[in-house]
Amino acid sequence: MGSLGFWRLAQADPEWIAAVDPDGTEHSAGELLSRANRLVHGLREFGLRPGDGICGLVPNGVDGLVLYLAALQAGWYYTPINWHLTGPEIAYIVADSEAKAYFVHERYAEEGTRGAGDLAPERRFAFGAVDGFRPVADLTEGRPDTLPPDRTAGASMHYTSGTTGKPKGVRRPLSGLDPDEGAELMTFLLTLFGMTPGRPNAHLVTSPNYHTAVTQFGGTALHMGHTLVYMDKWDAEETLRLCERYRVTNSHMVPTHFKRLLSLPEEVRHHYDLSSLRWMIHAAAPCPVPVKQQMLDWWGDVVYEYYAATEGGGTIASPQDWKKHPGTVGKAWPISELLIVDEELEEVSTGTPGTIYMKMMGLRFEYKGDPAKTEANRLRDYFTVGDIGYLDQDGFLFLCDRKADMIISGGTNIYPAEIENELLIHPKVADVAVFGIPDDEWGEQIKAIIEAAPGATPGPELADEILGSLQGRLSRMKWPKTIDFIDEMPREPNGKLLKRKLRAPYWEGRDRAI
Repeated sequence: MGSLGFWRLAQADPEWIAAVDPDGTEHSAGELLSRANRLVHGLREFGLRPGDGICGLVPNGVDGLVLYLAALQAGWYYTPINWHLTGPEIAYIVADSEAKAYFVHERYAEEGTRGAGDLAPERRFAFGAVDGFRPVADLTEGRPDTLPPDRTAGASMHYTSGTTGKPKGVRRPLSGLDPDEGAELMTFLLTLFGMTPGRPNAHLVTSPNYHTAVTQFGGTALHMGHTLVYMDKWDAEETLRLCERYRVTNSHMVPTHFKRLLSLPEEVRHHYDLSSLRWMIHAAAPCPVPVKQQMLDWWGDVVYEYYAATEGGGTIASPQDWKKHPGTVGKAWPISELLIVDEELEEVSTGTPGTIYMKMMGLRFEYKGDPAKTEANRLRDYFTVGDIGYLDQDGFLFLCDRKADMIISGGTNIYPAEIENELLIHPKVADVAVFGIPDDEWGEQIKAIIEAAPGATPGPELADEILGSLQGRLSRMKWPKTIDFIDEMPREPNGKLLKRKLRAPYWEGRDRAI
């Protein structure tokens, strides 16, 4: 194999700035390599073996990166934990992942401490000061900073967001590969987008590191020799400033980011030099066609899209593909296959919406500790996350919605995402959620919840203006029956809308599965 993979690159050029923390602190590759190596030596002395797991409740930045780099060369599973969770939710993941070591940053001391659950005190470690936790220095001080012997590839094990029931760890068998070979193989993902290795390249980390895509894209960019630039909290203008300051070439974003960037004043948008941008990749939610078009007009042909799941497999749309097939999320990856089926699990014809099943060659996974869920979501070798979509005659995938969000009104299937996309175009709409609420005559009626744009006054007049804008663009049967306004839409930091939170009050005492 060649010379990709963080550990090889760091040994060849220890002075390379591999990561920049949100506060601007720059970290050389040699420093990160030493920290990761010491951690492996320390945890091995502590008894960790290949196949064991470690958990990290840490903010974006190099502390989490060191945990990741240690696990990936020692044959461990690394589980980054969502820092918005409560103590009991954290404790569930720590216990379920069978973590042999649990790392908490002092910023999350309160819930992190509650999240330790029954874990033995000597297995709890802190970045900073956390009562009842040992400093990470206990593991690393005095340990050699040389590469550990008997290195073997580890993996990250992420927990799905658990919108129904408890979250599940998506666990893949360890490859047994040399970590350097494994890291080089990982870079295949970014080559699908045409991304090139080496410097000068910088990857902007815009979302929390506990998300699968953030770990995958950031980790893989690092293995290609790109500098990771971390954001602590996403902000539209700060994104542009960092892109200019660090000559960012690539990032991973979500459509909500685009909407907020586009709402910046014209003079702010054009104040920054964005000429370094080459591969700005987005996913996680459908992107309205006009929003994507505006981003392409502003940034040029550097906006790439893909559709995938933590479980594996997916599609990719280059800017050129998207322009020829506006609204597509792309074609299947070379190592991935798609299958669209109806309620009877029979394949549907071109252009017909159905449940999307995917598979990725040679990769199996299981939901840890839940063989029933693993099998329930499988069809032959394919799996589904419950999304609905269709393929056009050229094999390009178009998303309709999540099955769970589909509205059935008067026996007709209505996809909220389509309505949301049309409403989002309105200049006075900052964010929107559409879902079904009980209707005794029709079964369900369409409700829209809207976060008004700054300067717009929520109320009946605005609701009428927004509804009127749908005239001639959306059939009347798809118009929301009622519009309510909200100060701020409940979203996860990765842009995922918490629709259940909005929908649940309307269905109290009713029997819709929410």
